[in-house]
Order: sequence, then C-alpha cells, then structure tokens
Amino acid sequence: MNKYLFVTLLLILFALFSQAQYKIFVSLTGNDANPGTLNKPLRSVAAAIQKAVGVAGKHVRVEIRGGNYQLDTTISLTATGFLANSLTIQPYINEKVIISGAKNVVLKWEPYKNGIVKAFLDNAESPDQLYLNGVLMPMARFPDFNLAAGVFNGTAADALSDEKIKNWKNPAGGYIHALHQGEWGGFHYRITGKDENGKLKMEGGWQNNRPAAMHKRYRFVENIFEELDAPGEWFYDKTSKTIYLYPPKGKDMQRVVCSISTVTDLLHLTGTKNQPLKNITINNIAFTQTARSFMLVKEPLLRSDWTIYRGGAILLDGTENIRITNCNFYKLGGNAIVLSNYNKHDSITDNHIYDIGSNGISFVGNANAVRSPSFQYGLFIPWNEMDYTAGPQTNEYPQYCIASGNLIHDIGTVEKQIAGVEIDMAAYITVSHNSIYNVPRAGINIGDGCWGGHVLEFNDVFNTVLETGDHGAFNSWGRDRFWRPQPDLMDSIVAAKPGIELLDVIAPVIIRNNRFQCDHGWDIDLDDGSSNYRIYNNVCLNGGLKLREGYHRIVTNNIIYNNTLHPHVWLKNSGDVFKQNIVTIPYAPIAMNYWGQEIDSNYFLSADGLAKARSLSIDKNSLFGDALFANATKGIFHPQKGSPVYKTGFKDFDMKVGVTDPALKQIAAHPKVTPLITRLDEINGASAEWLGAKFKNIETPGEQSAFGLHDSNGALLVSLPAASVAAKNSLKNGDVITKMASQDVNSIGDLLKIYQGIKWNGGVTVTIVRNQAILQTDLSFK
Repeated sequence: MNKYLFVTLLLILFALFSQAQYKIFVSLTGNDANPGTLNKPLRSVAAAIQKAVGVAGKHVRVEIRGGNYQLDTTISLTATGFLANSLTIQPYINEKVIISGAKNVVLKWEPYKNGIVKAFLDNAESPDQLYLNGVLMPMARFPDFNLAAGVFNGTAADALSDEKIKNWKNPAGGYIHALHQGEWGGFHYRITGKDENGKLKMEGGWQNNRPAAMHKRYRFVENIFEELDAPGEWFYDKTSKTIYLYPPKGKDMQRVVCSISTVTDLLHLTGTKNQPLKNITINNIAFTQTARSFMLVKEPLLRSDWTIYRGGAILLDGTENIRITNCNFYKLGGNAIVLSNYNKHDSITDNHIYDIGSNGISFVGNANAVRSPSFQYGLFIPWNEMDYTAGPQTNEYPQYCIASGNLIHDIGTVEKQIAGVEIDMAAYITVSHNSIYNVPRAGINIGDGCWGGHVLEFNDVFNTVLETGDHGAFNSWGRDRFWRPQPDLMDSIVAAKPGIELLDVIAPVIIRNNRFQCDHGWDIDLDDGSSNYRIYNNVCLNGGLKLREGYHRIVTNNIIYNNTLHPHVWLKNSGDVFKQNIVTIPYAPIAMNYWGQEIDSNYFLSADGLAKARSLSIDKNSLFGDALFANATKGIFHPQKGSPVYKTGFKDFDMKVGVTDPALKQIAAHPKVTPLITRLDEINGASAEWLGAKFKNIETPGEQSAFGLHDSNGALLVSLPAASVAAKNSLKNGDVITKMASQDVNSIGDLLKIYQGIKWNGGVTVTIVRNQAILQTDLSFK
C-alpha cells in the first residue's frame, strides 16, 4: 500500500474514532445543571452517568476531577435506556478520585463526663461507622479493641455474662459477634432489648449455613453505652440524637474532621440475562468507607457453609464485558466486588483490595440455574424427584469471567465466613496471578460443583485461616445433588447410577502453578464431595493437601513442603490419583478403607514417610531422599539438575506467582518459609518458632538436670514474647513439651511434625514438664 494512502486512512480512522468519542466531566466545583463540559462540569458522578447512558452510538467517557465524592445513596446504572456503545468511568488525567460511602459531619463537641465528650447529630439512620481524620473508630465494646488480639480484635468468654447484661440499662441496638461453635465462620446478632427476666432478646445468626451455638470464648459485644470506656470508642443515642466519644489520645476534637457511613453499596451496574448491561470500564478510582453489611448476610448458598449478601462497593448483575481495573477498594464495611446472577466475559484486574469487612471478589450465580438444589447440609432431594440432566437449567450465573492480578489482603475484618475470591454457582471462572493474604478463613473458596471449568493459576495465597479453623488456603465443597454424608450410601448411589457424581461439576476444575500456605488448616482443602479436580504444579508451604471423599481428583507434580497428603474417608472406585508429588512427612489418613486408583511414584523428604506409605501397600515405586531444592529457605523450590526427584517422573514448573502489575508487585507481601522440619534435628542447637515462641532441643546434661528431665527428650521453650499465642496459652519460659496429641515429643522436629498433622483441629492437649513437675494442659492454636 502507498505510504501516503496508509497515512490518510489512519487520519480518517482517527477522525471517525474521535467523532465517536463523547466526554462528560465531573467536578466537586461543578453543578448538575451544567452541560458537563471541562469548563462547566457536572457536580455528581450519578448525574454524569445518567447523562452518559443517553448518548446514542458514542463511546462515552466520564472523566472525574480529583476529590472525595461522598454518597448518601447508591449510584445505579441499568441497561434500560443505555444507548451508548460503551462507557468508561475514570479520573481526569491522573487526578485522585475517591467515591465514599461516608459523609463529613460538623460536630460541636462538649464535655460529658469521665473524659467523654458528646455532640448533637441529627441523622436519619444510626451511623454505622465513625471516622476521625479518615481513621476508623471502634464502637463502644467489650472487650476493648486490641489490634494484636487476633480473633475479632479481642474476645472474652464473659462478654455475655449475667453481670454484664445486668449493667446494661438499654442494650437495644447493640451487636453480638461470635465465631461459630465449630469455628466455621462467624455469627452476628442485633440486640433488640431485654425480656422480663433480664435476658437479652436478639435477632440474627443467619450468617452461617451450618446452624450452631455461638463459640463460648470467641465473642464480643459492641454498641453498648455502658462499655464506652476506652480511647477511640463511641456510641450514638438515636433517641436523643447524641453521639458520645471517648477521644483518642492527643486529638484536638475541635479540629478533627468527622465522617459517618450509612451506605453499604456505592455502585450498581445491572441488567438482565436477556438485556445485559454491556461494555463498561471503571478505571483507577478509589472506593471506600461503606457501612457494614453483616446483618444483611442472609441468603444460603446451596449446601456450603455460606450465606451471602448480594451487594458491595460495586455490584454487577446481568452484565457483559465489564472491566474493573486499577481501582482501590479499602476501608469498606462489607464486600468489595460482587458479580451476582448472570454475568459473562467480565474482568476484574489489577485492583488493590484491603482493609474491608467481607469478601474481596465474589462470583455468585442464581439457584434458579441449579437442578435439584438443596440449601443446607442435611437437606436432600428424594431420588424419585431428582433431575438427572447434567449441567445448569438456566444461564443465570457468572461465566467466562476473570479475576486477575489483584492484590487482596487484610479482609474479613468484620465477617469471618469470607474469601479473597469466592465462587458459587458459576462456570469457567479464571482466577490468576492474585496475591491474597491476611484473611480469617479461605483465600480462595469454591462453594459447590456447579459447574466447574474454573482455572486457578499463579496465585500467591498465604496467612490464611487466621481466625477460624477446619479449612484451607484454598477450600472447596462439593455437596452437589448426588452427595450424602454417608460414604457407604454414596458408593451405592454411584454404583447404581454411574456418572451421577458429574451431573453438576460437568467440567474439571484446574488448580495449577499456585503457592498456598495455611496457618490453621490445609494449604489445599477439598472437602465433602469435591469432585472432578486436576491439581498440579502447586507449592504447598505449610498445611499440606487434604482430599476428603469425592471422585476423580488427579493430583500430580506438586511440592508439599513441611507437610503431607491428608486423605480422609475416600470412596470406593473414586478414581483418585496421587503421584509424582514431593511430600515431606508421612501421610495422615483418617477412616481410609479405599486408596483410589493410584498412589505411587512420589518422592518423600523423610524416610519414615516412605516406610509408612509402603506399610499401607501403596507407593511401591516411590523414593526417599534430599530433593536438592535450589534454596528452599528463600522459597526457591526448583530441584537442581541431577536431583533424584526426577526419577519419579516429577517435572520442574513455573513458580512465578502473585500480582504482575509493577506498582502492586512493589507493595505485595510474601509468605515466610520455615526451615525443613525433617532436617531440624540435624542442626546442633536447633531451634524453631512455634505459636510465636522459640523452642529448642535439650542439648546438654546440664539442661536435662536444670529442667528436671529423665532424658534429653522434649522441646524447651526459651523465648516467650508477651503477644505470642504461646503466652496467651499460659506457657512459661522453661516449659518442656514432652507429649502432644498422645505422641512423644523427643525434639523440636517431632513437635513440628505432629503439629503439622493435627493443627486443623484448632488445639491440642500437651504434656509439659514445669519446675520439675509433670502436668497436662490444653493449648489453642490461635
């Protein structure tokens, strides 16, 4: 082509594209009566969006000037009347734009008593969150907020004692927060008053789909006036329209900027499966300071442990080709991004999500799409009423969507049954290159087998299950229509109706090239009936890999460092395969009558691991030895050239995990890699951290004599930080642990090996020698 003709065509195309562009400007100095030009901008984002949707046949850009846009109602954009070809919402040039669910309020503080100040606040709704200079203040609570306390930032067994309740004059409007009795997430209740006997009346507890009592120890109360006794705490009396505050130390209350939040949702993008809202990009905007939504979390998600609220900072419902990219979501009371019901080809990429009350990114379909659904653990559809057609019956679910490159951390600050990425009733979701850490429960959770096809790859998921238990960094359930809690019954069902186990999970779920680490459970946890998984090329750093009963799980070429395979209650003819994996310590089977299709050609980093496997008549061709990792202590797990692991058929793989955006990559944290526990006893003076304290081997006759020991067996506590879990358990410097879970602890290596096998229990009974006396005590791992 003639180069002049080529240039002419480019100019024509540019001119056509420019004509198709239509820009609308927004500024805090604007007016919604303005035309929305750069010189005469609109005042509100809602007005700009409303104007944009009516611009037919154009690619519209809403450009927002820098500032904090405070909402008192949710911005709603629907497919009805949407005439533009596409819409982009972003800042003007590189200005910083914040959309907030909190509004500034001018308060005239005056003294009350006992150092507390008060101010008149005429608010239509009781404020849910109070910020002073952008810092969140805790409601009046017991026990007091303690950032280092772990669960709920402070809990107490006597939070609901008769003595406490008697002292509360009018607790209506207060809240009770507690872990599930089994530590499977949390419960939340609103106090509605007292009965004639002085007992609390309350509503709530619907936030977990496995009904149970509140945990007896992990509980706290808030929004109780009589508990207003610590700096930063506040209380709002709706009757007198008065806000009370115990001022933070060093704050001049006459100069502090106060803001309160009452809006739970900031932006709703909605359409229908027949008329979806399409082609919208939201780029480089901050979303913050929404109200908490824990009392709205009511809807059960099939037979998983979850209930959910379909709302958040951004809700997508009935959309296609929506892009949310390079945005910040922080200081939120609830969810960040929820894709609810039908959504297709949406992508959530390179966002920073942190310091939020609930889930990071949720893909949640509609139960109308599920054939023969059940909604609680013990509920089942009778066999003669069950639909035996494979797959979904409608398309009301997220499909072919992407969550990639997101930095998600310090979430679940309010709710505990949450995840960095949650998938329920969805298909073909790609979750890749996300960094997810500091979460109370799972980093990534799949709640059911509907309908598979997901690809989870190159994610870095660690510091998980920090406040709950019996879970994994990756967790799944598969309580699909075929599932029953009785293994023998499932064996008979699948034998009578071959293929029934794949009616819902119609496409395999692929988990590959991730790095997982769990503190109080498993790195990878496939629970109740999880079926049709392909798990390969993953590094498991701490908690190992659990496969409870299910079908067709092919687990190959993974590195399970400092832990092992946890096979629980496998089914007859399950088709399960576990081969060519690197495993550290012996398998930890529970109620195993069947061992799947193949367990062989694995590589053990401990001699007893291989010996115990062969005693179970498995792993005939497996090997034991040093894997010759390049540098395991620095997280470099590539076996060097000539490593004997390659004799098993193991293949090296790509271990570049986590976020890829340069800005996010620079601030993302990384997991701590502990020394290989099978080598600890080989080191003179070996020591290791456990429960936040330092333990060491008994090395000399002098130590043996000093601590009243009959031999050199045991793990000696030598350094006990006051904030450690060990200190909270009332352990003392000089304690020597000699037994744990009825097993002998001869060294710190034994201590850690036993712990790795049982830490999912949440606690253990230990025998210790203290001041030359033997005693038993129960330890909690949190």
